[in-house]
Amino acid sequence: MSASFVTINGFSTAYHFDGPENGRVVVLSNSLMSNYDMWDWTVPALSDRYRVLRYDTRGHGRSGIPPGPYTIDLLAQDLSALLEALKIPKAHIVGLSMGGMIAQQMGAKFPHQVLSLGLCDTASEMPPRDIWAERIEIASTKGIAGLVDGTIKRWFTPEFIARAPEEIEKVRKFVLGTKAEGYIGCASGIRDMAQTTMLLKIKSPALVMTGRQDPACTVDQSTVLHRMIEGSEMVVLEDAAHLSNIEQPQAFNQNLRRFIDRVDDLL
Repeated sequence: MSASFVTINGFSTAYHFDGPENGRVVVLSNSLMSNYDMWDWTVPALSDRYRVLRYDTRGHGRSGIPPGPYTIDLLAQDLSALLEALKIPKAHIVGLSMGGMIAQQMGAKFPHQVLSLGLCDTASEMPPRDIWAERIEIASTKGIAGLVDGTIKRWFTPEFIARAPEEIEKVRKFVLGTKAEGYIGCASGIRDMAQTTMLLKIKSPALVMTGRQDPACTVDQSTVLHRMIEGSEMVVLEDAAHLSNIEQPQAFNQNLRRFIDRVDDLL
């Protein structure tokens, strides 16, 4: 799958479209330490009706790595600029983990570009800071290879790791493909993030969805999002940890598609 590139905010951003050219746009925003390949399990469930745009966040995948540290606000400015560059006035915006943090910012600060929000396995704050200091130190000294095994264990339940070695290998590949500088830039933004009160500004239709066994962005953290965003819907997926779109693709896709269709049918 070949990427396209556009320069926004001074760096090259990789993106890819699937689906009909006249379809309403759904944007998919990736997690920390991944790239837009993480959405391979999700795109087929959307691309019959929607124009699906996935992109690599700055510092990740095929996109450029400007000097860090970054903020979540800056990453949202990147997405806003990407939509402008691609002449997309409004979109359904779906993000998982870091992508969901970016989506929160979009809903609060760029509502004119948002049709709906899918906030998946994400949070508005990510304490404690010392966890992030430790991970950044490992990335600085040992590279991403020093983080990969712990990441896989947080992202998936032990049962999935045992039964789905091919999927795990694909995920391991995109984790290891992340450059340490890009990881550190984005991890710094997650470490410093405090956007719970900002959620009160979000007026777009919102789906909050998380895996029951997610240790990284917990059900409790998703409940905060749900309670703070007026009119939001919350879904908890059983037998799924952090990358719930990969561990439980059928349930994830059914709930996401039902939500986006419901909003889109009213437009």
